[in-house]
Amino acid sequence: MLSLTDPDTAHPPCPAPFNMARYVLAAGSATPDKIALQILRSSGAERWSYARLIAAVRGTGTGLLRAGPEPGARVLLRLGNTVDFPIAYLGALAAGLVPVPTSTQLTAPEITRIAHEIAPALVLAGEGVTLPDHPAPVLTLDALRAMQALPPCDWHMGAPDRPGYIIYTSGSGGSPRAVIHAHRAIWARRMMWDGWYGLPPDDRMLHAGAFNWTYTLGTGLMDPWAIGATALIPEQGAPLGLMLKRFDATLFAAVPGVYRQLLKDGRKLDLPRLRHGLSAGEKLPDLTRAAWRDATGREIYEALGMSECSTYVSASPARPAPAGSAGYPQPGRRLAVLDPEGQPVAREDAGVLAIHRSDPGLMLGYLATDGPDLPLQGDWFLTGDRVQMAADGALSYLGRDDDMMNAGGFRVSPLEVERALADHPGITEIACTEVTLRAGVSVIAAFYTGPEPLPEEALTAHAAERLARYKQPRLYRHCDTLPRNPNGKLSRRKLRETFEAMT
Repeated sequence: MLSLTDPDTAHPPCPAPFNMARYVLAAGSATPDKIALQILRSSGAERWSYARLIAAVRGTGTGLLRAGPEPGARVLLRLGNTVDFPIAYLGALAAGLVPVPTSTQLTAPEITRIAHEIAPALVLAGEGVTLPDHPAPVLTLDALRAMQALPPCDWHMGAPDRPGYIIYTSGSGGSPRAVIHAHRAIWARRMMWDGWYGLPPDDRMLHAGAFNWTYTLGTGLMDPWAIGATALIPEQGAPLGLMLKRFDATLFAAVPGVYRQLLKDGRKLDLPRLRHGLSAGEKLPDLTRAAWRDATGREIYEALGMSECSTYVSASPARPAPAGSAGYPQPGRRLAVLDPEGQPVAREDAGVLAIHRSDPGLMLGYLATDGPDLPLQGDWFLTGDRVQMAADGALSYLGRDDDMMNAGGFRVSPLEVERALADHPGITEIACTEVTLRAGVSVIAAFYTGPEPLPEEALTAHAAERLARYKQPRLYRHCDTLPRNPNGKLSRRKLRETFEAMT
């Protein structure tokens, strides 16, 4: 039996014409007085009804068009962790513009390179957020907020596979890559409702991330709103355990590190309304899963995915993952496990996980001068994740097929980090890799050669000038030499294995 899903179970096609923002808010328009969003604080909560949210989104769409761009133009989002971020994002989509959300941690050189690549018609600027050196007009937060009271824009309807939004991910080649997603990508996320979340309209989903993180944007906001549920987003620094109980969260989504923080004091957590937790972004350690089950009596369901297609393999309340596996292909996904020649391997054999080009959640491609570049092997997009499919279809994650690193849910290329540090005058050669410090805790580490060991503070400062915080190494080691394979190629795997054997 081969390691691929049944093509006859493909997800239903996206309706046409289509607009992503209209789809996200359609369920809420039928229940305008229902609470769409609560921003949680220790002192209480700020509440947004669906009626208020829809009016703010469509008013923002009107204001953005009045600022000059035509539908199809790109809008660079440089907004912080406030509700203005999802409103501006959906407002741009409603008006037919293409929002480009970016991390506020990006440095001036990083965001300037992105701006010159995407050529935005507008830059939406939050307070204190680094802006690019680019001639595009800048709209301030005050100007954006004033737009919310404007008359509603018309929904810009069109083909489901036209460009909807662009997000950035680090490519294995060493430079962040612009991933172009179609409006239909949100339709494909319906496969997660039962395949991962177990999400009905009466749920209250608390996501531990910031508004301006794509994991929060999709799992914490867009998906609950698309089904008419309530999204709960805690203010930075708010006590999560207390927020989960006080605001009756029924689902909780976070990265593994957040679960570890909640469990660090070893106490039981009384969460009577919570049905289960959700985890993505990096591998959930078995120890963390067991500790959460012991502290709460609840399960955590994990998902595997990537920026190019969101999640596609997951456990769910309806189909829990067998021990040691990541879960099952979400119903409707066309996936395969391929050998180096691009052929499906037999069940139980290892290979690279691939997504069929027909998957509605798969990106249009990477931004390129002559149109989106969708790299395929035959009809398959290779994820770079090595997996093994069991006889019953469960998939076990075996690691990356390349040297990509994971930093708190963000994939980071070692080449990008190495390039940023290589011009330090005391460094002769450098290699970066992800290393495990202890069970469930890994960091980006930089190993370098040079005349002598360098002060870690100097290396940290050098990295901070060139890299977003999440890309910066947390550990530096001076080496006499760096290991290479028989062909003379740098072996990051050997570096990692040697370091972990000594710790």
